[in-house]
Amino acid sequence: MAERKMKGGHSSWIERFKPGGDVRTHLVLAGVMWTVVGGTLTVFGGQWLWHASPGAAWWLAALALMAGLVKSRFVLDAAARRIVARIRSRGDGRCLGGVLSPGSWGLVVLMAAAGRVLRSVPSIRTWVGFLYVAVGSALLVSSRIAW
Repeated sequence: MAERKMKGGHSSWIERFKPGGDVRTHLVLAGVMWTVVGGTLTVFGGQWLWHASPGAAWWLAALALMAGLVKSRFVLDAAARRIVARIRSRGDGRCLGGVLSPGSWGLVVLMAAAGRVLRSVPSIRTWVGFLYVAVGSALLVSSRIAW
């Protein structure tokens, strides 16, 4: 069977084998990503707070959770709404990797690299734990928009 050329010069086999999904699948994927990353950051951050500063861990965790709620309300809720609107506007059949824009994927890579660097400095583990709990709880709360 001859390969049919598609718009932009891509072969039809790309369209046939890409990991595509409908809008609902993309929304579930976005919700899962935000929930898993948020939960993971919150759990690890809480553990680091507990081990690095056992006497103040509860207070620091409570402050981090409050900071996370503020970040969720004033920063991440808007970002989640933009992601959901983007997913809906793109329609069905799009590649699952497109759940985030290229710029958002770049930000994910940058944040992962920053987290890696921060984790390599043991003397600031309490502050990294605080940051992880704040960001993680914000992601968890804002994931409700995709769900």
